[in-house]
Amino acid sequence: MVDLFVYGTLRHVPLLELILGRTGPDLDVREAHLPGHGAFAVVDQPFPAIEEREGHRAPGLLLRGLSQDDMDALNFYEGGFDYTLRRMDVTLQDGTVCPADVYFPEPGLWPTGDVWDLAQWQDKWGALSLRAAEEVMAYRGRLTAAEVAERFRPIRIRAAAWLAAQDRPADPDHDLSRDVVVHAHKRAYVNFFAMEEMDLQFRRYDGSLSPVVNRGAALVGQASVVLPYDPRRDAVLLIEQFRAATYIAGCRTPWMWEPVAGLIDPGETAEQAAHREAQEEAGLSLTSLETVTRAYPSSGASGEFLHIFVGICDLDTVGEGGGLDSENEDIRSQILSFDALMEGIDAQIYQDMPLVTAALWLARHRDRLRRAQTM
Repeated sequence: MVDLFVYGTLRHVPLLELILGRTGPDLDVREAHLPGHGAFAVVDQPFPAIEEREGHRAPGLLLRGLSQDDMDALNFYEGGFDYTLRRMDVTLQDGTVCPADVYFPEPGLWPTGDVWDLAQWQDKWGALSLRAAEEVMAYRGRLTAAEVAERFRPIRIRAAAWLAAQDRPADPDHDLSRDVVVHAHKRAYVNFFAMEEMDLQFRRYDGSLSPVVNRGAALVGQASVVLPYDPRRDAVLLIEQFRAATYIAGCRTPWMWEPVAGLIDPGETAEQAAHREAQEEAGLSLTSLETVTRAYPSSGASGEFLHIFVGICDLDTVGEGGGLDSENEDIRSQILSFDALMEGIDAQIYQDMPLVTAALWLARHRDRLRRAQTM
């Protein structure tokens, strides 16, 4: 049996219970602290690192009597963060000193800032971390901790998208607690994208439940799509890049002309993502955004949710874009007149649905946007 001191996100008991697969009454948990150390926020990350610092004490929880399976589960979850265990003396609230294992990061791995605040983290990141951990732990025994670490950013993106979907208005005509019955839920595949399957029943229009059916969904996250438009020049900017998905599907023209687009990072708004992607992919600074729609582009197969915009800009000020090397992006751009864009739409040259959607919206609102530039 192992005694373990946790000082960071594992102080969030629901997260701890999810990882261990058991709840509070089955756990021996006591408040404690580690003298001469502090938990400090990692720069640009939603978790802390522990460091030895005079005059500090790191608050945490002492978990007593953990089994080897408990430690395997925690090591799988924490292993993706490059932590190792060290034996330390921790102090309970009554002053009792107890030896316990503590997760320490590799020295110098994480640049740190201010003292980490659990309550602030719970408010901003608690729900997202729970959802992400649910997916992470589903791969225990199927992936290594290192393999999960490689996929952790898209896991968090999907978690943020799921929470955003939960925040959108409920269906007024259906009570999901009785109109959908899930018999099995399988996370079949994970990489940059994920595939999940469910065996489920749904309420039919005659009031009965359907037979149990197996259905799957490709899960990506949320993405911002923005078609840059210069009302003064009456022109748009398109980007072109290779799309493996269309190639895999058998498309003979997998280099696709598209609007600027990219996944929305956790903690980022759709509008912030649109501005960021315009700069990264096209070297453009947008002056404002016009909302086209917020919708699922292929609800029969994919859970991806798109926020589509027309971005007002000055196409005389296009800078260096081309995408990020870290994401293996290789992008070129093209400026064309509105009339040329619509000729391509009518000729069915463009095969990217968000581009077609944004172009048709622009056709309806173009006069208003151009008039606004002369006022």
